[in-house]
Amino acid sequence: MEKLVDRFLKYVKIDTQSNESSETYPSTPSQLEFSKLLAEEISEIGLKDVHLDKNGYLMATLPANIKEHVPVIGFIAHVDTSPDFTGKNVNPKIFDNYFGKNLLLNEKKNIMLSPREFPLLNNYIGQPIIATDGTTLLGADNKAGIAEILTAMEVLIQNPDIKHGTIKIAFTPDEEIGRGANKFDVKKFGADFAFTVDGGPIGELEYENFNAASAKISIQGRNVHPGTAKNRMKNSMRIAQELDNMLPQNEKPEYTEAYEGFYHLTEFNGTVDHTKVSYIIRDHDKDEFMKKKDLLVKIVDHLNIKYGKGTVKLIMVDQYYNMREKIEPVFHIIELVIKAMNEAGVTPKVKPIRGGTDGARLSYMGLPCPNIFTGGHNFHSRYEFIPIRAMEKAVKVIVKIVEINARQKQN
Repeated sequence: MEKLVDRFLKYVKIDTQSNESSETYPSTPSQLEFSKLLAEEISEIGLKDVHLDKNGYLMATLPANIKEHVPVIGFIAHVDTSPDFTGKNVNPKIFDNYFGKNLLLNEKKNIMLSPREFPLLNNYIGQPIIATDGTTLLGADNKAGIAEILTAMEVLIQNPDIKHGTIKIAFTPDEEIGRGANKFDVKKFGADFAFTVDGGPIGELEYENFNAASAKISIQGRNVHPGTAKNRMKNSMRIAQELDNMLPQNEKPEYTEAYEGFYHLTEFNGTVDHTKVSYIIRDHDKDEFMKKKDLLVKIVDHLNIKYGKGTVKLIMVDQYYNMREKIEPVFHIIELVIKAMNEAGVTPKVKPIRGGTDGARLSYMGLPCPNIFTGGHNFHSRYEFIPIRAMEKAVKVIVKIVEINARQKQN
């Protein structure tokens, strides 16, 4: 486990933020450079069939050490970090024994990690915690997952008495900008099912996520001098406001939780003459998801009747769907993880993802792929932290998953 922390600290210092405005694969060259370093490390550990393609998808195999045929399990993590907050010049700090009070991340800027603002810190009193210096994100999302997967593979290689079937690993680019599964070759990967190691606090197990759509709306107004505007002006910004007010006001991210869906206004740019707005639409329930999309279409149709045909134009695109539909027929893989967590001394916390995951798209591409924890908290922010013991438990759960998979077949 000593290498686990060393790996993680080395990885987070490499800036691999993805870039949504880029049209290349991967979206930033630093991701490919990082994957090249990982490919060398994977080969040194002893994995086989190491392959990094031009799009930044890195795959490798740990061959089985048993003769019996058991399902091939995959483990997946992503190399990019979020563009939501800077990931340049990450300076991780280890607090050896969290004492239950404010952690001073940066003395010059007086940046604190406070249990008052983040009460879950109190779960880790007496434990070592890795955080940032308060000026960048940490990058545990998802470099903790990479470090945990590779450490688990090394444990298996160095302990051949732990019996296992064939294991596949993959590290992908651009998950944070929704492209991580775009060019993933499921057939080449060759797993019967897989797990993204990309979740949050210890024990998290997720096999439900939002159904998701994006909506881009353009509104054409009519700008005339305000002194002579009566019955002539069409203020496109006010029409956009009217549209937003016609949506259910309690179905916004700031008013919803658990299985509740929402409309989220993500962009508003306009003048009197022309306005563009963007929304994302989310709901775990497929029927409610369809109703949300239908309502937006009806609102647009109503405004076009009121203000004139072509005033409001809507482009709506489905982004991903709830993986539960694909996981339920193979629910034994969820039972496998729950058993592995219990044997590793981790309490399973099954919860829905209020977001998306590469695993959701991969599940619809034929690779059932729920999500398990890394141990991290406060992703995408200066307050990101991860307890070292949670990372160690993630490694043990990965090892237990493959061990139980082989053991069940042998029994």
